[in-house]
Amino acid sequence: MDFSIVIEQATPLILRGMRLTIFVSVVSLFFGMIVGLISCLMKISSFRILRWISSSFIWIIRGTPMLIQALFFFFGANQILSSFIPGFRLSVVTAGIITVALNAGAYFSEVFRAGIEAIPKGQMEAARSLGLSKGKALRKIVLPQAFRVSLPPMVNQCIISIKDTSLLSVIGLGEMTNAARVYVGATFRFFETYIYLGLFYLGILSVLMVISKKLEDWVNYDRKN
Repeated sequence: MDFSIVIEQATPLILRGMRLTIFVSVVSLFFGMIVGLISCLMKISSFRILRWISSSFIWIIRGTPMLIQALFFFFGANQILSSFIPGFRLSVVTAGIITVALNAGAYFSEVFRAGIEAIPKGQMEAARSLGLSKGKALRKIVLPQAFRVSLPPMVNQCIISIKDTSLLSVIGLGEMTNAARVYVGATFRFFETYIYLGLFYLGILSVLMVISKKLEDWVNYDRKN
C-alpha cells in the first residue's frame, strides 16, 4: 500500500469529478426544491386530483431505488424518446440531474409539508381574518415560517442527495466515484483509492453537517424565545 502514489496520481481525476459532482448537485437540488414545493402545495390542495398526483409521485419515487431511476431516465427514457423524436437523446448529465432532482423533490415535498403543518393553524386564520386570501396568506405568512422550520431537514436532504450522486456512476457520469473507478481499473489500487475518495466526500459533507447543526440550533433557539 502506498497512499502517496494514489494521492499524486488520483487527485487530478477526483478533482475533475468533484467539479461535476458539485455542478450536478447544485442544479439538481435547485430544481428539486422547486419540484418539492410544487408537490407539497399539490399535496395540501383542496383538489383531490392534485393530492392524488402528488401522493403518487412521492410514492413512486420513495418506493423505488434511485439506482433504478437513474437507469430508467438514461436508458429507458432515451429508448422511448428516440422512437418519437429520431436522434434525440438525453445526455448523461441531463439524465443525472433529472434523477437527483426528482428524487430530492419527493423528499423535499414531505419536508415542506411537515414544516407547514408545524405552523399553528391560528396563523392562517388570523391572516384570513385580516382580509388576505388563502393563497396570499400561505405565501406571505405561512411559507416563510415553514421554510425557516424546514431548514435543518432540508440541509440533511442536501447531504443525502450529494452522496446519492455517486450512484450516477452506473450510467457513466464522470463524477468523483466514477473517476475513482477509472483510476482503480488502471492501477488496481482498490484499498487506498476508495479510502482517499471517502475522505473527499467526508470533507465536503462535513461542512454541510456543521451548517445543518448550526441551523438546527438557530431554529430551536428562536422557538424557545
